[in-house]
Amino acid sequence: MPAKSTLAVPLLVFAVVLLAVVGAVKFSSDRASEALRQFSAQQVQLRDAQTRVRKSGSEKELIVRYLPGYQQLAAIGFVGDEQRINWLDALRVVNQKGELFGVDYDISPRRPYALASTLAPGQMRVMQSMMKLRFQMLHEADLPRFLELLSNQKAGLFMIDQCTIRRSTSTLSTRFQPNVGAECQLSWITAQPTEQPGANP
Repeated sequence: MPAKSTLAVPLLVFAVVLLAVVGAVKFSSDRASEALRQFSAQQVQLRDAQTRVRKSGSEKELIVRYLPGYQQLAAIGFVGDEQRINWLDALRVVNQKGELFGVDYDISPRRPYALASTLAPGQMRVMQSMMKLRFQMLHEADLPRFLELLSNQKAGLFMIDQCTIRRSTSTLSTRFQPNVGAECQLSWITAQPTEQPGANP
């Protein structure tokens, strides 16, 4: 009976962390879908405006009207080239704010996003760069906080593919030491328009 009660607390903590991570994965997936929907709508509107300008030369105000939405998506690093420096700056800030013990990372070359068709991207190329993160934390609850802080940096759009956590084997009894290690795999998502808005015909 005592053995069951000793396992109850860690199992409960693990269940809570697992639910939080699943929620974070769904949240990031919803954000990606919404951003792609907005971007696709902006592209359609801008192409329509460009067509009207080419035909009549008198409707440039349409481009001015829809351009801010496009520029907003570009500003958060979703549209255009990768902003890897911004990603790494975001990791540095999160490491400090989250009071972690450093973050190691590996980034793969950019390639087409395999699930792009499920997001209905329209006339654009959706790309992804895989990033593997390894970091240590005081306790399990730091993982959802880490992901939330990273999202709040607005350094780009990412989706969480998976996260694993493990207990530290350290026998030190100091107060501020890493007790849990985490490894996460993220997909940083970017979109390349097939026709750049504002381009000359």
